[in-house]
Amino acid sequence: MTKRLMRDGYVILAVVFVALRLLAIPPWADSVDAYAYWTTRTGDFYATAETGQIGAYLYSPVFAQLLTPLVVLPLAAFTALWTAINCAAVWWLFRGSALASLLFLPIPFEIISGNVHLLYAVAIVVGFRWPAAWALMLLTKVTPGIGLLWFAGRREWRSLVIALAVTAAIAGASYLLDPASWRRWIELLGVGAGTAGGGSLTTVGYYLPVPLLPRLVLAALVVLFASLTNRRWLVPVAVVLALPVIWSNSLAILAAVYPLWRARSNRESVSPKSPEGTDQAASLAVRVAD
Repeated sequence: MTKRLMRDGYVILAVVFVALRLLAIPPWADSVDAYAYWTTRTGDFYATAETGQIGAYLYSPVFAQLLTPLVVLPLAAFTALWTAINCAAVWWLFRGSALASLLFLPIPFEIISGNVHLLYAVAIVVGFRWPAAWALMLLTKVTPGIGLLWFAGRREWRSLVIALAVTAAIAGASYLLDPASWRRWIELLGVGAGTAGGGSLTTVGYYLPVPLLPRLVLAALVVLFASLTNRRWLVPVAVVLALPVIWSNSLAILAAVYPLWRARSNRESVSPKSPEGTDQAASLAVRVAD
């Protein structure tokens, strides 16, 4: 009964919030990052490309190209759809605990702001089984792709090659469609690399004013430690550390810790030697991309 109430409570809350977005009812109509993605409809992806600026799109051209069928929608409809996608990501990660997960404030903040951090959490979980999912990180914020060191540390070269090859193939096709935007984006990466994460951003929102380079080093060490000790749940931690800028809502990536930790605990508690244990382990593997 309690599980049903928790499930229904989350579904009702998600539907209501999506409806508020669709009807553009203030103050819930605004979604900073979703608005930035919507502005790519102009075709000039980097017109306001400055970290922290409202409406600034900073990802690769391919992400904007993939959004093309969606950004033709009116802003309210696009924001509502993006909110629904994020709400669905929370449900996929937490299932019956989705309502309780909202007590971790970065998650509702992320749903409100409309960034890609919850999608990162999903990609990390499924990326252990389908490495191509890491293309999402590499083709948006780039540096969180450091999580691929998991495969290098475990000498899973096939998985590493798949992730890089899929990313390269997508990027190559996108470049052929719009080489000018790709050159502009690469220039932006060069300009922003030295100042990413520093304490000089003039913007609305809370972020960690620590430069990117030392965080990247720490993130690499965390991933390698995770790979050598089979601690998958540490990979989301490393991805957060490797973000160009760690905003308060960026911690929503840690939502991936829950299914990964739960999978680890269940694997340790189920004996693989018994037929029942084998069936349970197989079922669990499918759910958390093990």
